[in-house]
Amino acid sequence: MKLLTLPSFLLLFFETAILSNFVTADTNVHYLDNNEFFKFSNPRQIYGTKPLHIFCYQGKPKYIIHIWQSVILYINHSTDDYNQFDGGSPEHVEKEYLEKRYSWTSGLFSSKSKTFHLNPFNTSCIGIESQDTYSVHLKIIRVDLWNILKLVAGIVFFLSAPTLSKNTLFHYVCGVSSGVCASFLILIYFLSKLFPRKTFMYGVIGAGWTLVIYFLQILWDNMKTILSLYRTYVIWYIVITGTISFILCYRWGPVQNQRTMNLIKWSLQLLGLLLIFFSSHFQEAAMAQVILLLLFTYVPKRWVLAPKMYWKKRFPPKLKPISNDEYYEQGVRETAKALDDLRKYCSSPECNQWKTALKLKDVKRFASFIEGNSHLSDEEILEYETSIREEVTDDSDNGEDAQFSEDESS
Repeated sequence: MKLLTLPSFLLLFFETAILSNFVTADTNVHYLDNNEFFKFSNPRQIYGTKPLHIFCYQGKPKYIIHIWQSVILYINHSTDDYNQFDGGSPEHVEKEYLEKRYSWTSGLFSSKSKTFHLNPFNTSCIGIESQDTYSVHLKIIRVDLWNILKLVAGIVFFLSAPTLSKNTLFHYVCGVSSGVCASFLILIYFLSKLFPRKTFMYGVIGAGWTLVIYFLQILWDNMKTILSLYRTYVIWYIVITGTISFILCYRWGPVQNQRTMNLIKWSLQLLGLLLIFFSSHFQEAAMAQVILLLLFTYVPKRWVLAPKMYWKKRFPPKLKPISNDEYYEQGVRETAKALDDLRKYCSSPECNQWKTALKLKDVKRFASFIEGNSHLSDEEILEYETSIREEVTDDSDNGEDAQFSEDESS
């Protein structure tokens, strides 16, 4: 009987302890709005007492004018002695708080941030557990320039992917950048030589990129501190690894295989589509932008122009007749343009002047035309003007005769 009641007694004891700790956690929920500023402190200042405060932002309805909106929560804390939890509701934050608080891996691979980008259209909550004084500030950016920059960069990457995949300079830049970022793998490779077991070595190498991503995340979170304190080391690291990467890229040369170029092109296009999709929290509008870009790029132009051609065929535009003055001006303008093109062709190496001169009666007149003189002689101009006057006179006489005959008949 004692053996049966002892486990039950221990289970009841742990449940009571957990619930009592959670109740005394002093949990507060605060719903913030634009430009709201709160400052909190622990009035008791008892060692080990860390109250949990939950800050929530209630999302707004989705409208197309809010496609580039961003909501940022800033935490001003003098030290890093605090724990953070996030979730879609206060209940989720409290659940994560309990899971991490009573877990032996609560502080393993956990990163802290003092800037949170919240979803403007959904309810988002951030829980802060701290004993020290800190402040919280919520800011709503109506048009986030970073989101617009990601959209433009995504479009540029997608449209220029066929050109960049064949560009030698782009190949060198990518090779050097990859060498700088992947230098951690070289260190892991040399460390793996210390372990005799091959299976363990393969596991270490397989987890190499995971460690690289983790280290890069730590470096990004502490970039400002690293650049200010270890600027010389950072510069020498980039110079040495970049030089080695450039030498290796120069030794093997740029990519020549067409299939490899296709893989680079598809990777750039995928990167561009991801940038467009993540440029806005309005996922429906972002997906619509992605679909429009794909249609604009891959849909044949004849399919796009088919409705326009059908509309022109079904409803042809009405032609507006031109007047006599417009007809005369157009004739003079087009004639001068055609004569200028002919003069340029005759002066170009494509035209055999001697062969053309053999077919002409007046070679001197041809040479004068090429030098810029008129293509008509004075006699031809005078004859043309005389014929025009005669036609005008005949038309006026015929008009007067017709009018006189109509008067007699009346």
